[in-house]
Amino acid sequence: MSIWNLEVCELFMLDLQQLHDAVLTGDCKAARSLVADALTQGCSPMELLNRYMIPAMDEVGRLFEAGDYFVPEMLLSGKAMKAGMEILKPMLVSSGAQPAGRVVIGTVQGDLHDIGKNLVASMLESSGFEVFDLGIDVPPPTFISAIEERKPQLVCLSALLTVTMPAMKTTLDAMSAAGVRSAVRVLVGGAPVTNQYAKEIGADGYGETAAAAVTLARKFVPRPQ
Repeated sequence: MSIWNLEVCELFMLDLQQLHDAVLTGDCKAARSLVADALTQGCSPMELLNRYMIPAMDEVGRLFEAGDYFVPEMLLSGKAMKAGMEILKPMLVSSGAQPAGRVVIGTVQGDLHDIGKNLVASMLESSGFEVFDLGIDVPPPTFISAIEERKPQLVCLSALLTVTMPAMKTTLDAMSAAGVRSAVRVLVGGAPVTNQYAKEIGADGYGETAAAAVTLARKFVPRPQ
């Protein structure tokens, strides 16, 4: 970032702290307006993302882990983050900025639940990852095709029902048979899933919460400098 842009952002520090707070409190209108105003003043898109918006979502995750925020608050903050990103994303792309990583996510075959998956996808996007959401009831061949086409570093499998948990292992086995398993890290999660089960089926990690999934994703895919 240029020295001039850094000085501009420092000059408008109070306003940019309001951007952090807008994401934290889930104020979509304010987040969108503050991003637009900051860009008009000459602030760097990457500065806004890395210094104010992502830290706000980190705080959301911390509050959730502490029991001070719940799913509705996390969803609202995710929407505010998305509102700001709608303005930032074209500028980030045109500047050549790279995403933190690419993620393919989906609820496994036989399971029609998506709230947890959507929350994880939203948190990953808010942390700078490019997310390809395959939806619900996703058969193994669809995951395999997405890995071959999208070249992600991470694959996230979700299951909310005990009876659909075996589909996680089926998917991992299919990935191995297709020769794509070694190309990705696989994270699993969902209400009935445990860390022990993740180890038993050969997953690389288990996220008990959306915030925990993001922490693991960052560990597996360090953000490009």
